[in-house]
Amino acid sequence: MTIPAEDGIYEGISDLDYHGDPDSLSSSGARTLLEAGGPAKFKYAPRVEKADYDFGHVAHALILGEGSSIAIIDAKDWRTKAAKEARDQARADGQVPVLADTYAQGEQLAVAAKSHPLGELLFAEGVPEKSAYWHDEQTGMRLRCRPDWMTGPMVVDVKTTKSAAPRDFAKSCADYGYHQQEAFYRDGLAAQGIDAQFLFFAIEKTRPFLCSVIELPAEAVAVGRSLNRVAVDLYADCVTNDRWPGYPEIIHRIDLPEWSYRAAEYTIRQHERQHA
Repeated sequence: MTIPAEDGIYEGISDLDYHGDPDSLSSSGARTLLEAGGPAKFKYAPRVEKADYDFGHVAHALILGEGSSIAIIDAKDWRTKAAKEARDQARADGQVPVLADTYAQGEQLAVAAKSHPLGELLFAEGVPEKSAYWHDEQTGMRLRCRPDWMTGPMVVDVKTTKSAAPRDFAKSCADYGYHQQEAFYRDGLAAQGIDAQFLFFAIEKTRPFLCSVIELPAEAVAVGRSLNRVAVDLYADCVTNDRWPGYPEIIHRIDLPEWSYRAAEYTIRQHERQHA
């Protein structure tokens, strides 16, 4: 199934088609736009392939039963020529390459997620990776979102993370804009008449794959929604004028980090003592 022309909620859109859509803005795209130099990065930067991202794709596919196509590479690491060629070919075919040991780790992670008392309940019934499309009322821009898992109006978003401890995950929410993501998804589903509930299912990437289920307060989601408003307006301006700016076009007056002054002072004093 290719990208639908009409707004609505759809099943069966491939991961590759969804993420490759050039004519609509996603939550991750909105967050990129708000970074320093964001419009230029959004428009021109190639997709970054990282092992952490690949493992996240594997975890999603195994927990949800749907997602990126996985290519299991039977090698100990990526250092050999054969492994590198297999990895590159998998990417060229639109697949996520993963070492056999890493895939096995992903399988253990998925078991931990589904055997967690709340995970067992949340993932018992539902539909993975629906794709929703709508138009922003203020700008007319087309937007999209792709909830990991939906059971009725309940959305569960799976996050693999270094620490699923609630206090640590709160920092991850701020660092990666998860409050913006929730607001973006809620608004997208609201455009389809769905008053969504939203939970994050956080699971650690290393054994014993500890999990926590997180709910953000309304205040955090409201802040995320305000940031999304800025991002969508910026996107509309960039599209309308076909201009995707980078860093502000001014002379930037900067200073060295404070630690560099201390380091320089220490070096100078050491030199003076040696030559006193």
